[in-house]
Amino acid sequence: MPDLEHLAGTGAVPSAPAGLAADAVQRRTMTVLVLAQIIGTVGVGVAPSIGVLLAGAVTDSEAWAGLARTASTLGAALLGLPLGALAARRGRRVALAGGWWTAAAGGAVLVAAAQWSMVVPLFAGLLLIGVGLAVSLQSRFAATDLAQPHRRARSLALVVWVGTLGSVLGPNLGVPGEIIGSATGLTVYAGAFLIAAACLAVAGLIVFVWLRPDPLLFLGPATPASPPGPGGRQQPGRIRQVLAELRVNRRARLAVIAILTAQGVMVAIMTMTPVHLTHQGGSVTVVGVTISLHIVGMYAPAPLVGLLADRYGHRPAIGAGLGVLAASLVIGAVKPDGTGWIIASLMLLGVGWSLVNVAGSALFDAVVSAETRASSQGGVDALSNLCGAAAAFASGPLLAVSGFSLLSALALVALLPPAVLLAGHARSHSNT
Repeated sequence: MPDLEHLAGTGAVPSAPAGLAADAVQRRTMTVLVLAQIIGTVGVGVAPSIGVLLAGAVTDSEAWAGLARTASTLGAALLGLPLGALAARRGRRVALAGGWWTAAAGGAVLVAAAQWSMVVPLFAGLLLIGVGLAVSLQSRFAATDLAQPHRRARSLALVVWVGTLGSVLGPNLGVPGEIIGSATGLTVYAGAFLIAAACLAVAGLIVFVWLRPDPLLFLGPATPASPPGPGGRQQPGRIRQVLAELRVNRRARLAVIAILTAQGVMVAIMTMTPVHLTHQGGSVTVVGVTISLHIVGMYAPAPLVGLLADRYGHRPAIGAGLGVLAASLVIGAVKPDGTGWIIASLMLLGVGWSLVNVAGSALFDAVVSAETRASSQGGVDALSNLCGAAAAFASGPLLAVSGFSLLSALALVALLPPAVLLAGHARSHSNT
């Protein structure tokens, strides 16, 4: 059998034996990514519900609750590009492990913030734990590095899908948090974040120890994210590099706009749903179950979405996702006072996000230029999370002054640009 580590550094065009070796590395890569994703997303999943509720308890303010979710999303946005650039230089193993460990440090800070009701550590911890979301997103692209072209969407979708378990457990860590609290004297929130920190640290260890050979470096050194400038230094402006490609790459532009819209809409509604349900008298358990079912909708359909995208094309899947998102938002606008309706709306919101995100990500991965793939992937994730952070920031004041119904209606309007762009692509395709 070929020496995989030797092949990883040759940089040669793969021969038949190397192709067989690449299949073996892909299988090993998927195993490691799946295991790390399941464990790591337990820590990531704690922020959307318990993190927001903790912020409300510490600050006693609805606006701060929304800002808390913004902090975790902003952490993912700020680290999306550096993680992509680090992957381009050093490979997926270093980037993913470092990201998981950074998020684990954030979880540890949140233990102290929850225990002693400290505002500054609260936001610092949420900012750091948000890096876990960036790592989880980058993991889906790592699954495509050595995947066969006709299986890229399914490989990407598998990594998204396995995050279901962790992301569903995360919002419900209050229950084991109570058990830890009774044994250690920690508050329920501090106990929950202690579990989250441990899971994130273990995920980083799994990647660092077992993601060998590195899938991005397997067939040769990673391509620099941008051409070197004077003195051999890297030129800045990787987001500008991504935007420049989007101006000339029509399919990539559709993929990115769809991803950004779905992320912004999903985060805005999901962020304020715990606050809205609490105002209606919902308990922490009701909030946790609602967010968990929403996350099931986000991740559980991913394998089917990947299969459909590979078989029937990315654009039909994106269109279906936009339709499901629209149905969810109509329910939220028309039935804002019914807990059952809100739960149904949140589940559909997750399904629509899954369709758009998986199909859009697979489309982007398929059409972006190979020279900038890793850094461009990081750029898309950064833009996606910046969009989510802006939506989370705006959703708090909007809910406070207008209510959940108008918030859902405004999110529905936000779906128009990708829908129009998708329709234009469909007309152009039918005329060729």
